[in-house]
Formats: sequence, C-alpha cells, structure tokens
Amino acid sequence: MNLIDIFIKRSKLVFYSVLLLLLITIDVSAQESQNDTITLKVENVVDKIRGGLLGEILGNLNGLPHEMKYIKEPGNVKNYVPSLPEGAWTDDDTDFEWVYICEMQKQRDVFLQPTQICSLWEERINKRIWCSNRFARYLMDIGIEPPLTGKSIFNPWASFNISGQFLCETFALIAPGMPQTASKIGLNYTTVTINNEPAQTTQLFSTMIAQAFVTDNINDIIDFGVAAIDENSELNGIINDVKSWYSEYPNNWRKTRQLLHEKYTQEDNNIRDFNGHELNTGAIIAALLYGNGDFSESLKLAFNFGWDADCNAATVGTILGVIHGYRNMISRNSHAHQDWMIVDRYKNITRDNMPMNETITSYADRIIELFEMVNSINGGEKVLDNNRMVYKIIPEHPTPVVELADLEKQKQIIKIELEEQIKKDLQSTDRKSRARAAYYAVCLDMDKSIKSKYPDKWEQASYDLSGYWKLMSSVFFFRYTEFNDFRQFRQKFIEAGFKGPKKEYEDDELYNDMEIWKEPERLY
Repeated sequence: MNLIDIFIKRSKLVFYSVLLLLLITIDVSAQESQNDTITLKVENVVDKIRGGLLGEILGNLNGLPHEMKYIKEPGNVKNYVPSLPEGAWTDDDTDFEWVYICEMQKQRDVFLQPTQICSLWEERINKRIWCSNRFARYLMDIGIEPPLTGKSIFNPWASFNISGQFLCETFALIAPGMPQTASKIGLNYTTVTINNEPAQTTQLFSTMIAQAFVTDNINDIIDFGVAAIDENSELNGIINDVKSWYSEYPNNWRKTRQLLHEKYTQEDNNIRDFNGHELNTGAIIAALLYGNGDFSESLKLAFNFGWDADCNAATVGTILGVIHGYRNMISRNSHAHQDWMIVDRYKNITRDNMPMNETITSYADRIIELFEMVNSINGGEKVLDNNRMVYKIIPEHPTPVVELADLEKQKQIIKIELEEQIKKDLQSTDRKSRARAAYYAVCLDMDKSIKSKYPDKWEQASYDLSGYWKLMSSVFFFRYTEFNDFRQFRQKFIEAGFKGPKKEYEDDELYNDMEIWKEPERLY
C-alpha cells in the first residue's frame, strides 16, 4: 500500500469518526431538547386553569364588601366561606380581561394591536371604570393609543396604579409553566394604563401564577416571581421586608400589617396609597405567606390586610386556585360538603356588546383554547403518552421582560418622537388631531413655545381640546384626586390657560352620555 492509499484510508477513518461523533452529539442534543419539557396531564392543566379563574372571581366578588374599607387599620373578618350562591357577575377585576380573551379567541392572536385595543375599549369598555383605566379610556377619545395611554407623562395615575396587578391574572392562566410568555401577554394589556413600577407587578404576579402550575410551594412561587422583576425595582424591598417580618412574627399578621403600613404609606393614606402598588403588593405577599396554602384563610387575610382588598384577594385567589384546582374547590359544593355554594354563572352587567350570560366554565374554556394555541406556537404539544393525554410544555426561566425606565429620559424620547406630529396635527382640519396636539404639548412642556410660534393654531387647538368634556373633567375633577402627581399634572393645564368644567360629573353622567365632544361654551 503506497502513501497515497494510506492517507486516503486514514482520511476516511477520521471522516467517519467525526461523522459518528457528530451524529451522536446531534442525537444527544435532540434527546436533551426533547427531555427539556414539562409534561403535565391534560386533565390537570384544565383543572388548574378553571381553578385559577374561579379563585380569581371568588377573591374579587367576595372581596368587594371589604374594598377600600381598611386603610389605617386592618379588617377584622373572622369567618369566611367562599361562595357565589347567585353565580358570578362582571367586575373590573375580571371583565377587562374577559373582553380581551374573547377577542383573542376570535382573532387567534394573544397580542392584539393598539388600534384593536382602542376599538375594543370604545365599543365595550365605557362604564364602571375608574382611576387609570378611566383616564386611559378618555385619552382614546382624542386618538391617543396604547402604550402612550399608560405613560405617566400623559396619565397621572400610571406611575402607581394597581392595574398592573389586577388586570394580569387571567392572562397568566394562558401560559402555564411559561412565565416570560405570561409576562409578555400581560404587559401587552396592562401597559394600556400603567408603566414602570406597576409594570413590574405584572411580571411579578404573572410569573407567580404561571409557576403555580408546576409547584405548590408558596415560598418557591414568590421567589420565581422576584426573579421576574427588575433588580432595581422597589418591589424587591417590599417583598424582602414582608418575608422578614413574617419570619420574625410568624403568628402575628397584624404586626406585619402595621409595619407595612408604617413603612410604605406614601401620602397620608389617600388614594395614592390604597390604590398604589406598594401596600397592595405587600398585602398579597403577606396573605400568601400567612395563609400557608389554605384557600379560605389566605383570602380572609387578603380582606383583612385591606386597602384595595378585592383586587388583592383576586390575585391571591388565582394563585391558590391554580394550586388547588377546580375539582377540589367545587367538591366543597357537593351534597356531602355544602359549605361552599358555587353557581356556575358569569353574568354580564358591565360590558357593552359582550355575551350576556357567560358561565365560569365557558370563560375558562376560552382560556384553555388560547393556552393550547400559545403552547403550540412556543413549541409544545398535546400528545398521547402511556395511554394518557398530556401537554408537553417548553419551560421558560423567570426573567424580567421589561426593565425600569428613567422617566425623564423617556419623556425626552417621546418628545422628540412626537414633535413633528404635534406640529402637523396643529395644522390639521380634524378636530381630534388638533385636540391631541394641544394635549401632547401641555404634557410635554411644549405649549408655551407652540403658543408663541402658532398663536392662532394654538387657540383653535385649545378650544378643541376643551370640548372633550370627559377627558377635561378627568384632568380637573375626579374622586380622590388629591395626590401629588395629580396636582402637578393639573397645574400644567391651569398654567396653559385651561380650566375645569363648571361641575364635576357623576359617574352615571360620564357612562351614559355618549356625546364625546361638546361646545365649550356649554361646559365652562
């Protein structure tokens, strides 16, 4: 055998050795990828989604009698039995999500676009809306779309409001074991009305709910949630404090409540506090820790911690509802155990152009359908495994999807992005566009320069904005408006020459009068 033959033979040997090694590596990698899934029985996931929704509804509706009742001092609820003897009904803790869920199902898309979101609000969300949600709704009247409706530059509630918490739970049920997906879906909708720290609560609670499908350990669930928030978020300090107080006073939740109130009250117990994310986040974490996994006890604690108690109980109820599951919860409603009374009804009393008589289970079925769609998109599947139907879910590690923003830098970026549009809208023949230009200009501190440069155009735009009576009423009047951010926001409009309407409108007037714009002479 000559040298060339030897070389060829050795080359072939090396080639086949490398090829074999490569094939083994590929096979091992494929096996690892295949094994890198969460396998959950279909019946269990369905049960937990239904349980999470039922828990959310119970916390919300059973918590309404305690909403905003216990501010300086905790409540004293001693006995609590979860019940819906006449079934459930729509309330803002669950019906915003319901509107979105139905449209997601119709569009086969969990990430609705800003124009779609605005259309849904204009068609369906016009009453029983408060605080940041109401403000965002009336910003839509002048053509401002999400996420700008949820920027604190334009919406004075957005920097603290708890919509980041109570509008995210149902979306997290779409993403069992997928915390990043849960956060992304939630943020697509909560940032319609909030930003920054409240957006961190969306990530916190969405992740906790998503992880409750794979573990029932409350401490682990909380730790997973913490891993999903920005390391600079003030939520870290709140949660660490509550955990520390719980360790120090494991049998005295009232002491923890006292310490939470003393440290995290922001503005002398006004709406900035009981509608803010700080105290309410702390209350949820504390209720979960002291409740130790017991559904009824945990919700009772959420009521007693107070502040926005129904919202907090809804979040607690979602997490524990996922852990316990629908079958376990509804078994308390049997002939043998009649201590819980649950009627399967979800009656629409709040949302226009929506089904009038949904049931809790049919609402849950919508969520289940969306989960299967999302799971498939993310690479998971529904398969037969050892004679049982299971979901294969590609797991995700909890991590922040959005980080905290520097609000002043954010303002400057938005100002640069909108400057040309503002000038263009001032020249428009469209009233809404001119009104929007005036609103943007005041919020971005551009009104003085624009008024100086375009006095006639500014006068017309100001007149147009003044006619959007619901928005201007929200700028100047709203129940519990005396918090610092709102006072500063309102002062900008006063200095720009605007004034409030002659009267503060009642809720029913705002909800039932469909006339969006009125002649300012009638209003001022």
